[in-house]
Amino acid sequence: MEDIQELTRRIDELEIKASFADDTLEQLNQVILRQQREIDVLARQLADMRQQVDQAGSGTSQATLREEIPPHY
Repeated sequence: MEDIQELTRRIDELEIKASFADDTLEQLNQVILRQQREIDVLARQLADMRQQVDQAGSGTSQATLREEIPPHY
């Protein structure tokens, strides 16, 4: 009789641990999803900024940039 009670107790403990592990895994999955969305937004912003820099650079010649440098440089 004690063996059955001990096995039942151990199974209950394992079920509790498995439940906590499932909950932790779900929380981590949500964090990963949120971080991936943030990475996607940042990647789009970076691409937009690079495009703006390229557009700004293509419209200005090197001679014009040289003329904009202050004389103390």
